[in-house]
Amino acid sequence: MATTIRNPLLDIRRIYVEPAATELPRGQEILARYPDADRVEIESHHRIPELYGDEANVARWVRIKTEALVLGIKKSLTARPNGRSADFIAPSTANGCAMACAYCYVPRRKGYSNPITVFANIDKILGYVERHASRQGIKPEPNQVDPHAWVYDIGENSDCSVDATVSDNVRDLVDLFARLPNAKASFATKYVNRDLLDWNPRGGTRVRFSLMPQADSKLLDIRTSPIAARIEAINDFVAAGYEIHVNFSPVVVRDGWLEDWSTLLTHLDDTLSPEAKAQLAAEVIFLTHNDRLHEVNLGWHPKAEEVLWRPDLQQAKRSETGGWNVRYRTGHKGRYVTALTDLIGDRLPYCHIRYAF
Repeated sequence: MATTIRNPLLDIRRIYVEPAATELPRGQEILARYPDADRVEIESHHRIPELYGDEANVARWVRIKTEALVLGIKKSLTARPNGRSADFIAPSTANGCAMACAYCYVPRRKGYSNPITVFANIDKILGYVERHASRQGIKPEPNQVDPHAWVYDIGENSDCSVDATVSDNVRDLVDLFARLPNAKASFATKYVNRDLLDWNPRGGTRVRFSLMPQADSKLLDIRTSPIAARIEAINDFVAAGYEIHVNFSPVVVRDGWLEDWSTLLTHLDDTLSPEAKAQLAAEVIFLTHNDRLHEVNLGWHPKAEEVLWRPDLQQAKRSETGGWNVRYRTGHKGRYVTALTDLIGDRLPYCHIRYAF
């Protein structure tokens, strides 16, 4: 029987379960980790009225993330081409998150609550990914994603460091990519899970620690590891066999923003080991916000919207789902990007910027 894992972000009291998930070994392991939790049978992990789409849940935003878990089956297995953070987006082994970052796009899709959903059919997901990577063969030429390996993002809609406290799905993926000769896993994280240091990635997994000035993180990165803890973890993860990049994301423009980024970059440079510096690369991503998420945030964390929702600095564009996405205004944004990338080049001359937008 699986052991109960302690996680300060989670106090699972109710598990919403697709019956088919309980028939699989991984589903049984997850249920065994939370023996005291109430179980609610559901038809589909996509359709849970009391979790998704109910405006009343705004007032219970963090409580739901803490106490609810969804256990389901991943039915659609595809690897979507990407080209930015990865060559492909792997089929997810989880979605949703126990953390509550005010700028996260996932709530736009799931409604007013997005606790962790974990998928029990890990064997099928692993098999699909391995076959897909095998079909790619050797990468024919370098690109901005990676010079040699096909890179698969395994955490597009979740944080794998937190997911690893719920099930062994992430460890199974890290083990898979440790032995694939032509492919590499990648995921971004805002949570330092030092249990991952006991694994053996053998260079087959790229962890992208998301960083921003501490003042922004304190306001926007709710329930995440402190920025200093993320930076301090980098050397240990490199020593453990992970490739470590950083995501400077999201970059929020406000009074004093560039000075605070200068302080962050100096801290990073002072902390990194020579080995960490030698393999460092970065993604730079400026804030994109959304009118629907803005309305949600006003119900539980309005203070964040004072810096996220800036009509004086932003312009709107209709999203694919019918809402409005807002980004920093054309022309002005280009100057912001140049100012920050020039600063990175000055403070971290060894850090390759893979892309910035």
